[in-house]
Amino acid sequence: MKDFAIAIDDRPEALAELGETLGRAGVNIEGGGVAGRVAHYLFHDPPAARAALDAAGIRVIAENEVLVLNYRQEQPGEFGRIARKLAQAGVTIDVHYSDHVHNLILILDDMERGRDAIGA
Repeated sequence: MKDFAIAIDDRPEALAELGETLGRAGVNIEGGGVAGRVAHYLFHDPPAARAALDAAGIRVIAENEVLVLNYRQEQPGEFGRIARKLAQAGVTIDVHYSDHVHNLILILDDMERGRDAIGA
């Protein structure tokens, strides 16, 4: 799986067009969200997602490797525990969100050190 950072035009229909484009191509968004004018979406089939977005003129800013963690959301402090392990290893969380099955999705400034710190 990969996360795409996608530029979102400042138009009300921009997200609808993005979703419709992916839907027509049979590509599912597995998780993600939007902050400002940038969306971060997770894809099982990055090449198909990239082809559909490129064909529609929707700009992918970056393709990111992700760390996928089984996330006990019901456990108070779970995110803090994970974030502290990464911080102690000198790893910065650039982006985080949950996927549709409640895994924690992380984009880190150093994926290798992050995986080592978490034991993934």
